[in-house]
Amino acid sequence: MRTRSSTRRRTRTSLYGLLLGLSALCAGLLPAGPATAADNGTWGVFPTPASGTATSDRAYFFHQGAAGTTLTDSVTILNSSDRELTFQVFATDAVNTPAGGAFALLPVETKPRDVGAWIALAPEAAGTVAVPARGRKDIPFTVKVPADAAPGDHVGGIVALGTVVEGVQQEGKVRVGVKRSVGARLYFRVPGPVTAGLSVEDVRVSRSAPLLPWMRDARATVSYTLVNRGNVVVSPEVAITAQGLFGRRLLDRPARAPQPALLPGQRIELTEPWPDAPQSDWVTVTVTAGAADHPDLVSRSETDFVAVPWPAAGLLLVLAGGGAAVWVLRRRRHPESEREEDVPDLAGTR
Repeated sequence: MRTRSSTRRRTRTSLYGLLLGLSALCAGLLPAGPATAADNGTWGVFPTPASGTATSDRAYFFHQGAAGTTLTDSVTILNSSDRELTFQVFATDAVNTPAGGAFALLPVETKPRDVGAWIALAPEAAGTVAVPARGRKDIPFTVKVPADAAPGDHVGGIVALGTVVEGVQQEGKVRVGVKRSVGARLYFRVPGPVTAGLSVEDVRVSRSAPLLPWMRDARATVSYTLVNRGNVVVSPEVAITAQGLFGRRLLDRPARAPQPALLPGQRIELTEPWPDAPQSDWVTVTVTAGAADHPDLVSRSETDFVAVPWPAAGLLLVLAGGGAAVWVLRRRRHPESEREEDVPDLAGTR
């Protein structure tokens, strides 16, 4: 292929536990319709509404500020349940999950290094925060942009992590207590030179063929990696094509709805099923990525593979080998008769 001890119980928050509470955050980068708060049905986290209003028209925090400046805002935790709830509230950075690229916020035990480290919550958020039943809690915060902050997009969020362990997850020999959490996204733009960057890398194909060729379809999976090498968020659109010998078009999947929004510096792995892959051909698969917001941003990568019905080819080899073995055995069993057949009859030749 060418490619241009004993079990102990421990209570902590795992990344997977955090992701369980972020289902409301896994949509696209920008809300396609009306803004809605991040909510798991029991509590929600969202930008604090304007004074005198009960709801916010902001789904996420969007801010812009030059290096060295300080901004203020407020986050609201809404308790929709019939009992008081307590939370650990913290700010953190956002990432794309390596497989699939979903938006995620880092867990509380991971120290933020970007915009999450710029955020300082009000003193009342230290320790745990209690929110009464059917009530809400507004928590002011500041964003202090470092003097050496790099231009471009910095993405993070403010998370309300429930203090109640709601389940247990096995991680090897360790049982981990899982807590739910909900976070509001925060997008921060530092003015300056911005560059959109997108790279397609590591295109590869894995395939499986039926034991008897052409009795049913062969299947394949196209895997590839997208890397954001710029300093702004991009929403990739990916097209996949495949050509066989003599330029025959075997696969043509044009760019569809955008893939998960890719944050600056992030790398994600995506797969595309190919249910009717060729069973006998020399195939070139090409993955092309672009972004609607950046028409000039195009990256392309390809790989080749040879589609061979290996089970059938293996059977032919076995049959051929068996025939050769029979021929050799026959020669070994009748060497004299074969030599007599090779001697010419010279009688009468004088």
